[in-house]
Amino acid sequence: MSRISSPASRARAAIGALPAALSAVLDAEAVLAAGSLPKQDVETVKLAVSAATGCDHCVAAHSLRAKLAGLKPEAIRNIREGKPTGDAKRDALARFVRLLVATGGAISDDEFAVIEAAGYSDRQLVEIGIAVALIIFTNTFNRINDTDVDFPPVS
Repeated sequence: MSRISSPASRARAAIGALPAALSAVLDAEAVLAAGSLPKQDVETVKLAVSAATGCDHCVAAHSLRAKLAGLKPEAIRNIREGKPTGDAKRDALARFVRLLVATGGAISDDEFAVIEAAGYSDRQLVEIGIAVALIIFTNTFNRINDTDVDFPPVS
């Protein structure tokens, strides 16, 4: 999944190399933490997007964070694999964010109606958008940087 390259061929970068970028990420994460979207939903978003984009580092990190947020191992595995978890609302969320990634956000009114019918408020849809944007940034950065996976491996 991660980009194949020689780790010695380039210097490792950190988001903190641009303090304003790190500040923006931390501010956006604080908005999510204070928001109305439950932690399990935030981790569902980040895990589904990371799996869709192929970021090994973020898949491992958010598999662990999803577990810490209370998601069961089978649900976590199913989110990664794009399979139903048995929770209709969670499945609608995972499907919605995978669709956002696949279409670059160009979704039909019918697809938008599905996520609303699942019970997500307008405020939560904004929070979902923030979570998607944050994790796509992180996925991209980790893939460019070829960040080492320093979380427990995903089996």
